Amino acid sequence: MSSEPARGAEPVPPPPGGVLWSLSGDIRALLMLPAALTLQVAHPAVGAGVDEHSVFRTDPWGRGERSLRSLQLWVYGGEAAAEEGRRLRAMHRTIQGTDTRGRRYHALSPANYAWVHATGFPVYQHAARYLVRPLTPAQERALYREWLQVGRILGIHDRDMPQTIEEFWPYYRKVLADEIELTAVVEDLVAVDRPVPPPDRGPLPLRLLLKLLWPVLFPPLARFRRFVTIGLMPPDARQAIGLEWTDRQERRLRRFSGVVRRVVPVLPERLRYLPYARRARAAHRGITRRPGAPARSV
Repeated sequence: MSSEPARGAEPVPPPPGGVLWSLSGDIRALLMLPAALTLQVAHPAVGAGVDEHSVFRTDPWGRGERSLRSLQLWVYGGEAAAEEGRRLRAMHRTIQGTDTRGRRYHALSPANYAWVHATGFPVYQHAARYLVRPLTPAQERALYREWLQVGRILGIHDRDMPQTIEEFWPYYRKVLADEIELTAVVEDLVAVDRPVPPPDRGPLPLRLLLKLLWPVLFPPLARFRRFVTIGLMPPDARQAIGLEWTDRQERRLRRFSGVVRRVVPVLPERLRYLPYARRARAAHRGITRRPGAPARSV
């Protein structure tokens, strides 16, 4: 039986204490997101839409900030989650054109919009093995159920997304085989020699310092971005796009991930979790705390 909300009912975010509740607000999610974004734009229609309509080249920091805020609202936004989903659909209504294969596309076509959302699940599932811990089969199923909930917030109908993991993997492999390619946007996202302006967010003294040091800081940051983007992408997706990954790089990724797995869990909550996640976790603890009982972690 479908768990799609009844007509007129607002879709709700995933539950507190769930798999997404833990994963998407953890700072390690920042390392996972580039792989998901790159896999999204490896689809010719999605890549063309971003290439022609996005400001990611001219305003990468603003674009990244807005995307991260949106993603956090899907999980931790409560009543604001559904409103954010409506805002995103309204924003994408005018995005259309012709992809690299000469086909007409629209951003809200079910196949295109569902793929953009679908990419998050295999990337979370794969990257968690490195940066957190391998998910158990039960956790994978819970993660997929929660990802479907997020899809409903975005306005994706159940009929347009596989409803079980067993249905998801054949769908995913078919898109990899039939659609995915090295688009111009993918090339930009994994390049180490394309110019990126210095960060324009944060206190003025910090922005001025970064602007001064950017010629020195950017090259290693670009190499690191490429490293985590390709390394944390599922191997079958990496192969479908045509991104090279060597055994030596794999060993480096495993060493890096081992450090991350040891360090992040011992950080204080204000450093470990992103702002929306911190506030949601604190609010949930306040709701669930019994009178006279100590606070407990979600």
